[in-house]
Amino acid sequence: MKFHIKNLAEWNDVVKDITPKLQHNILLLNGNLGAGKTTFTKFLLQELGSTDEISSPTYSIVNEYDTPKGKIYHFDLYRLKSKEEAFDFGIEEYLDNAYLSVIEWPEIYRDELEDYGYHQMTIDTTDSGREITFE
Repeated sequence: MKFHIKNLAEWNDVVKDITPKLQHNILLLNGNLGAGKTTFTKFLLQELGSTDEISSPTYSIVNEYDTPKGKIYHFDLYRLKSKEEAFDFGIEEYLDNAYLSVIEWPEIYRDELEDYGYHQMTIDTTDSGREITFE
């Protein structure tokens, strides 16, 4: 699926189209700094019924949110230097116990996810907005 959005409100349309297509409990988010990965996650969590305050997990590495369907974990692996650091904070336990795990900057851990089913979304910044690809 591909989307082109020009403003913040259009994230709602993207989320409404993507949410019914989530068949796996892991969603990888790719995109440059400032592309909108956390913004998308905020809209997604709201759509899934979370009333929690949503923020970037850049410094905490993982944030936990409640939804009527279960726990959602939002990861930011940008600062990790190795996959061993992900093992050290217990990423596997989070992944195994989540309704949904949203992972920003998944590159360091991508090979470990091959045994899991996952979706992937890429957000590219353009002069006229954002180009989004969902697989």
